[in-house]
Amino acid sequence: MIATEIQEETEQTFGGQHASVSVVVPSYNHAAFVEATLRSIMKQTLRPAKLLVIDDGSRDDSPAVIERVLNDCPFPSELIARENRGLSATLNEGFRRTHGDYFAYLGSDDLWLPDFLKARVGLLAERPAAVLAYGHAYFVDEQNAIVDSTADWARYVDGDVREMLLQTTAPMSPTVLYRRDALEHERWNEESKLEDYELYLRLSAAGEFAFDPQILSAWRRHGGNVSWDQSLMLEEQLRAQRAAALRLGYTEDQVDKLQRTTRFIRAEDFLRVGRKSEALSLIMNNLRGANSPRASARMFLRLLLPNTILRRRARARLRNAHERYGNL
Repeated sequence: MIATEIQEETEQTFGGQHASVSVVVPSYNHAAFVEATLRSIMKQTLRPAKLLVIDDGSRDDSPAVIERVLNDCPFPSELIARENRGLSATLNEGFRRTHGDYFAYLGSDDLWLPDFLKARVGLLAERPAAVLAYGHAYFVDEQNAIVDSTADWARYVDGDVREMLLQTTAPMSPTVLYRRDALEHERWNEESKLEDYELYLRLSAAGEFAFDPQILSAWRRHGGNVSWDQSLMLEEQLRAQRAAALRLGYTEDQVDKLQRTTRFIRAEDFLRVGRKSEALSLIMNNLRGANSPRASARMFLRLLLPNTILRRRARARLRNAHERYGNL
């Protein structure tokens, strides 16, 4: 395919302007999933201007799988395989090595539905004040069965998201498309273990987040997910939350109250994964963070439920998700 034809296929007109998107896949030990990830990008109805895959020192055969799959890529693509530097460093490198109007990344175990790029680019083209576009996501297991959806429980907002983020509700990374200009001034913190949350907080002070209720992405839940480590997530969220709240003018007393509320609310996530002792500690040490007596009563009721009942409820939720959504 000659260069002019490639450009026509990787750019579309939105609001009278051509739009090009670069996509980065940070790859790490996902040989079992990375082919599906890459093929979900290749199936986009708006083709990326470039697909850059950076393998961050995988110890499995991910680079070989990626190299084979990229032979089928219908638009410009590249694989860089190097030693491990961490996710945030990989994202910053990917941003430096790409160009265009918009930037997105997709974890090497996650998925996009075919209209993801087209819908998110179209939304940002209509929203010049927005620094990124995001939406709901499916959760899928190792067999691509849908086991959950943020549409069932996440209270996402459109526009000014600072309050939402400070309550630690944040976009799922596979749902996000960034306006590249916004990232020129804010990058991923390479000291942070939870790469997106802190960046979202900083970007929320620079502009709006455009929310799209469509479900066009899937985050894969499996044993190797760093972001499923509730203790790590809470620690990183609290650190970033404190820094952002102080920067936004909160007093120390206001920050302490906010963090007590966060710890109390997040106890429910520990309960959801069966970690009752940590949940109990968070509840008892942060009772003043409860928003209402009803919230306290509901949390203690969950604590009193036997693990057998909690597991039964979890299995019922999985069955309901399978029946409602099926497989990708």
